Amino acid sequence: MDETCGIANAAAVMGDWWNLLVLREVARGRMRFDELVGELGVSRKVLTERLAHLVEHEVVAKMPYQDRPPRYEYRLTPRGQAFLPVLVSMQDWADRWLLGDGTLSATAAADSAEALRTRSLPGGTVPAGLTLADSAGGWRDPVAADAAVTVLFTYPSTGRPNPLPAGWDQIPGTIGCTLENRLFRDRWPAFTAAGVAVHGVSTQRPEEQAAFAAAEDVPFPLMSDVDLRLAAALRLPTARIGQQPRLKRAVLVVARDRTVRHAIFPVTDIPGAVEEALTTATALA
Repeated sequence: MDETCGIANAAAVMGDWWNLLVLREVARGRMRFDELVGELGVSRKVLTERLAHLVEHEVVAKMPYQDRPPRYEYRLTPRGQAFLPVLVSMQDWADRWLLGDGTLSATAAADSAEALRTRSLPGGTVPAGLTLADSAGGWRDPVAADAAVTVLFTYPSTGRPNPLPAGWDQIPGTIGCTLENRLFRDRWPAFTAAGVAVHGVSTQRPEEQAAFAAAEDVPFPLMSDVDLRLAAALRLPTARIGQQPRLKRAVLVVARDRTVRHAIFPVTDIPGAVEEALTTATALA
């Protein structure tokens, strides 16, 4: 191995198929040995070896959660969290070039792998302990603790305060981020009356979202997934536009127990998706 080559060194630690999939599942909140065996269909021997390798290289940490008998779970370290954008980039590349036709798009066909994966989210959970920087300058759980239901909507980017990349409007699925925020803003009293929280998420930086929220009088939190932790945890569809990963437009309805109850993707009718989210969330609240 070339000792001065970062690619070679990274491949030595993460290049194995099972190492990548184990990290994918830990990011999704499956941190216990039996959960990983069941989800991956891997032999216990192989999983034991891969977990020991990842622990040795400080990608995951082995943490006790039960004394008698001793049981452990595996949590991402800062080194492991720093690898999540690589996983999301691999997913994006495969969605576009292996599972798609190579077209750059911020949306997807209804029968695409991205759509099938996103629409399979109901029944799964948003991992506990996940927090994102919000437009108020703090850190926030994407699932509201003080609401019966949270509507979580993701979007590529707004054009304020920073200009959008050249050719943005020609990319399918990019147009409508400001409209979507305004529609959720206008219907926010109805969501609030039903006991439903609304959270918006993009990969824009928190200060950009704060400026947009102030300019548009957005009353609900906008959160930044710039480190792609939520994208990795839920395997959300993304697209790399303007040298930056962008979340594609999706709407999730999440119960207080963190279970995803409803998913809308692709979002082809933004007003219709807002009303569908309100109707679904109100029925669950």
